Amino acid sequence: MQKPVIDIIIPAYNEENSVGKVVNDIPKDIVRHIIVANNNSTDSTASRAKEAGAIVVDQPLSGYGNACLKGMEYVANQEIKPDIVVFLDGDYSDYPQEMRALVRPIQEDGVDLVIGSRATGEMQKGAMMPQQIFGNWLATCLIKLIYGYEFSDLGPFRAIRYDRLLQIDMKDKTFGWTVEMQVKAAKMKLKFAEVPVNYRVRIGESKVSGTIKGTILAGHKILWTIFKLI
Repeated sequence: MQKPVIDIIIPAYNEENSVGKVVNDIPKDIVRHIIVANNNSTDSTASRAKEAGAIVVDQPLSGYGNACLKGMEYVANQEIKPDIVVFLDGDYSDYPQEMRALVRPIQEDGVDLVIGSRATGEMQKGAMMPQQIFGNWLATCLIKLIYGYEFSDLGPFRAIRYDRLLQIDMKDKTFGWTVEMQVKAAKMKLKFAEVPVNYRVRIGESKVSGTIKGTILAGHKILWTIFKLI
């Protein structure tokens, strides 16, 4: 891939204070469309994203996976399909500037899926809650044990070849989105790589790890997804 077509999907729920920063920090010279999937926000997420130059698609159905699927629907309707799709959260915890390094293994090494690994990058103190760190460790250990693929993280900042994304046939509508992609990639024996990424304290409170209920639901969904796909 000399000059791949890259589209970015950013699921966002009530991220009015951060989504503009995310969009502004994306290296515009390497991307085609920046798609913010507005996931039934009750604040100014949509208008802030548009002001920053993003394409906004509305997904009234709550759920992280639902938002990502809505973004994929927009991509599928483009006459010229992308070579690579990048997923990035709208809370400004990741560093969008690191996207060049994220897509490089696909461009240069024929990799199918690249995970931005927070576990091998520099993490700001407090950026991940203890339950998140433990959950990531447990999930990646189970994936290695069951499927034979050694991931270090379930990080949301990731890049995947568009044809492989279609083959994976993503279905999850809520918290199991990231792990579904990695488990299915392992089952299909796709070529993957990890790139260390830096991670900072997000802007605003997490809708998942910021509450006990969210943490329990997410943990249950991740484990259920790992075992149901065996």
